[in-house]
Amino acid sequence: MNVPMQPNYVRGFPPAQRSPATPRRGHPGVPMPPAMQQHAMHPQYVPLQRNLQQHNDAALRRSRKPADKNMPEGIEEVVIGEGVQQYKNLRDLEKRLDAAIVRKRLDIQDSISKTAKKYRTMRIWISNTVENQPWQNAVGENGSISASNPGSGRYRVKIEGRLLEDDSDPTAPDDDEGRNEEDNAGGDGDAMEHDGEGTEKEKEEKEKKEPSKRTKQRFSHFFKAVSIDFDKSSTAPPEEVKSITWDKPQLPQNVTSLPPAADFDCLQFSRGSQENLNVTISLVRDETPERYKLSKELAEVLDVEEETRSGIVLGLWDYIRAMGLQGDEEKRQVRCDHRLRTIFGRDQIFFPQIPDTIGPHTSPMDPVKLPYTIRVDEEFHKDPTPTVYDIQVAVEDPLRSKMMALTQNPQYTAGMRQIATLDDQVALIIQALTHSRARHSFYTALSNDPVTFVRRWVNSQRRDLETILGETPRGGGEDGGGPEFRRGGSESPWDTAVAREAIRYMLAKPEAAAAR
Repeated sequence: MNVPMQPNYVRGFPPAQRSPATPRRGHPGVPMPPAMQQHAMHPQYVPLQRNLQQHNDAALRRSRKPADKNMPEGIEEVVIGEGVQQYKNLRDLEKRLDAAIVRKRLDIQDSISKTAKKYRTMRIWISNTVENQPWQNAVGENGSISASNPGSGRYRVKIEGRLLEDDSDPTAPDDDEGRNEEDNAGGDGDAMEHDGEGTEKEKEEKEKKEPSKRTKQRFSHFFKAVSIDFDKSSTAPPEEVKSITWDKPQLPQNVTSLPPAADFDCLQFSRGSQENLNVTISLVRDETPERYKLSKELAEVLDVEEETRSGIVLGLWDYIRAMGLQGDEEKRQVRCDHRLRTIFGRDQIFFPQIPDTIGPHTSPMDPVKLPYTIRVDEEFHKDPTPTVYDIQVAVEDPLRSKMMALTQNPQYTAGMRQIATLDDQVALIIQALTHSRARHSFYTALSNDPVTFVRRWVNSQRRDLETILGETPRGGGEDGGGPEFRRGGSESPWDTAVAREAIRYMLAKPEAAAAR
C-alpha cells in the first residue's frame, strides 16, 4: 500500500509556495499571512536555554526508564520451575518489609520531635587557695619572702562542676591546676582560666589518656554566661571588687561542637586581697529550646512555672480541648473562660493568635545564684573544705541521640542508593521477560495458524499506520454504513477514546493546522 508522505513543516504555517491570493480550504478568499520571522536569541539566554534542554532530556530519559517490577501475565506457562512464584513471594515480602521500615522511621522521627528533656544533678565545687598572706610562713609557697612584700597577698578561686554520674573526684589536685597556677603567676589575674586551655598536642595526649570523657557533657555546655559579682567592701580598692564575666561564644549555624577555649569543666581566677570577700556566682542556663518563667495567671492554667514556647502552646491546646472551649463550627475559634480571659483579655480568640499573645506572660529564667565567701584567714586554711552546691540541669534524652544517629546514618542513604540500582536492574530484567513473552506468543500463534495470523497481523499494522498518519477512515476501516455508525449520543462509537484519538491526530496534521 502506497502511503503519501507529508512534507515536514516547521511549527506555524507552511512556506509560501503559492500566491497569497490563492484561496484556502475552508477559508476562501482569505490571503495567507506572511511567515513568522525567527528572531535571534540574546547571548545571555543561550546558557539558560541549553541547561533547560539538558534538564528536559534528563526528564525524558527518566520517563522512558522501565519501572514495572511485576511479572507479566501468563509467564508461568512458559517458565520451567517455581521461579515465578518465588519471585512473587519475594515481592510481597519486600512490600511488607518496606511498609514496616517506613512506619518505624516515621515513629522514630515523631518520637524525636516529642522527646522531653531529662534533668540530672550537677554538683559544683567552689574552693580557693591563698598565697603571700601575712599569716603565712616567712617563705611563701612560691619561694618568695612575704615580709618583703606585705601587700602582695593573693587568692585563687576554683569553680568546678560535674554531673554526678561522672566517675571523677574534682576535689583531687590535677595537673591542670598546677599548670594554671604557673601561668597566672605573672599574668592578668582578672581573666578567667579553665581546663580547656593548652596546646593542641597536650589536648590530644589528654584525650588519648581519657577516651571515655570525650563525649561527656562538660560544665560549659550547660551555661551560656558565668559572672562573679563582689560585695562592696570599704577597705578593698575598686579594681579588686570589679565583676568578672565569661560569655560563651556564638557558634555558626552548621557547627555544633564548642571550640576548645569554651569546652571546660573548671573555671579559675586570681586577685590580690588580704581580707575575706563575699561573692555571688551567677550561672545563666543554656537550653535548647529555651525555657521561660511563666506569669502567675499562665502558671495556674498549665500547672507549671517554667516551660518552653512550644510546651506552652501545647498545654493551652490540651486545656482548651479538656474544657470544651472550641467553637461549634470553627474549631480554631476559642471561647475564653475566666482563666483564659485573665491571660488574653478577651472573650474569644483565634487559636493561631495564641503564640503571639503569650509573650507578655513569659520572661527569661532567673540565673542560678551561688553565694560564696573567699576565705584568706589562717584558721580556715588549716583544714580547707570546698563549698558544694547541687543544681538541676537539662540534658538530652540518651535515646534521642541514638535515634538521631539511626535516622541520619549515612549507611542508610548508601544502602537506599544500592537498592534503587538493584530495582532498576530488576525492572530491565522484567522488561526483557515481557518482550520475550510477547515474542513467544507471536511465534506460537504464527505456528498454529500461519494464514489467519498473518492476515490479522497485516490488518492490525495497517490500521495502526493509518491512525498514526491521521488518515483512518470512518469506523477504523470497517463498514461505516451500518446504523450503529449513524447513531450519535454518549453510547455511539464516536464518543470513544479511539475516535477522539483519531480526530486529534487528524487535526495535528500540517494541512489541518494551516486550515485552522
